[in-house]
Amino acid sequence: MTAPSSVKPVVTTSRAVWRGEHRFDAGPEGRTAPIDADSKSAPGPVETFLSAIATCSSVDVLDVLAKRRTPAEKFIVNVKATRRAEAPRRVQRLEIEFEIDGRGITIEHAERAIQLSFEKYCSVAGSLAPDIVAETTLVLNGARQPAQRRKIWSPEELSSS
Repeated sequence: MTAPSSVKPVVTTSRAVWRGEHRFDAGPEGRTAPIDADSKSAPGPVETFLSAIATCSSVDVLDVLAKRRTPAEKFIVNVKATRRAEAPRRVQRLEIEFEIDGRGITIEHAERAIQLSFEKYCSVAGSLAPDIVAETTLVLNGARQPAQRRKIWSPEELSSS
């Protein structure tokens, strides 16, 4: 039996307000973004989810590179999801490409920053089901590196270590 933790959980909230058909304004109070489940007038829920993974991991990678005193000069993340054909059409595979340009950034440092994001820091990636395959590709200063299969950390693994 483990002792109770003195660390309080972080609570995050969001709200979705229906705007007709399959359109919503969603987000934390006062800071909403449009979401359209039909993807006609705004990104849909799954596209928004992919954007959340892209931005969450981007913040981590940029922060790790900056701490190494090798800040990125250009940074783009492209995310592609493969989903099941039948309902609930859940995501089965993610392909995430990091395009990074910057002086002094080595392949090893960029790969390590990506690894830390997916194995330790990115709460969006950490909230994914463990059976989702995540593959990342690094394009550093225009040179494509081989794809890496990523293990996505889970809170259960962290609490058992």
